[in-house]
Amino acid sequence: MEVKINQVEKVITAQFIGRLDTPASLEVSRQVQPLIDHADLTVVLDCSQMEYISSSGLRIFLTIRKAASARGGRVIIRNMNEDIRKVFMMTGFLNLFEVEKA
Repeated sequence: MEVKINQVEKVITAQFIGRLDTPASLEVSRQVQPLIDHADLTVVLDCSQMEYISSSGLRIFLTIRKAASARGGRVIIRNMNEDIRKVFMMTGFLNLFEVEKA
């Protein structure tokens, strides 16, 4: 799993590439720390190249959302494939996030 983070003005974007499974989640949780540090901004989680997300990955997304909620920021999940969308729907997470297709 690779995470690419980019900030342009008041928007910080993380692009997730690969499988966000349990083994990858420990490293990813460290890599997304800048998103938590800048949770007062608009945080975009780009899932266009994410192949899979486990419960550990969902926990990372929830942690980012909680930080943004506490600091007045906003979290947008962008470009989920159908499999990841189903995971979010089954777990009730789809209702917790603002979701965009593009």
